[in-house]
Amino acid sequence: MFLTGPKGITCLMVEKGTSGMSFGAKEKKIGWNSHPTRAVIFEDCAVPVANRIGDEGQGFNYAMVALNSGRINMASCSLGAAYAALERTVEHLKVRKAFNQPLANFQYLQFKVAEMATNLVASRVMVRTAAKALDESAPNTVALCSMAKLFATDACFQICNDAIQLHGGYGCLKDYPVQQHMRDCRIHQVVEGSNEIMKLLVSRDVLS
Repeated sequence: MFLTGPKGITCLMVEKGTSGMSFGAKEKKIGWNSHPTRAVIFEDCAVPVANRIGDEGQGFNYAMVALNSGRINMASCSLGAAYAALERTVEHLKVRKAFNQPLANFQYLQFKVAEMATNLVASRVMVRTAAKALDESAPNTVALCSMAKLFATDACFQICNDAIQLHGGYGCLKDYPVQQHMRDCRIHQVVEGSNEIMKLLVSRDVLS
């Protein structure tokens, strides 16, 4: 008998070199270029029962547990990119001049940096709160991990995007790494569950 739905999913280890398993071409992505991505293709791929991980029908549950830590990972990666982008922006504003004074002297740019720094710290707090909940197996772990991924990846992408804006034309050059931070962060809003799915998971928890 074949089960459908979550109960029909079982976790298997398919070893490299197994007959019927192959890999697609390396994908060309907008970011994450140090992280090779290829499709894993299974055609008549026979896997022995000994390679089953855990109990039959528990694969979906294992995947969901991994997703919580994966969402914290995406949020953390966004934090790193945003922190680097903010550091480089501050350095640029102190060095680059307009009207015979550093850009850092202009109040509008000071306010923008304040917003970026505040959102960075807020994101860091949310990520650490979610990580603590995951470590302690708290009942609201799913919601907190989803909130952290949603807030941090959105906020940090905006920080990186603002960093490009504050660099002016230099931000559009590949010689300046802020554009790479922005492209990497954009991926974080999609993988490990899109941010729209994060909103769904949070709303379910709030309304339950």
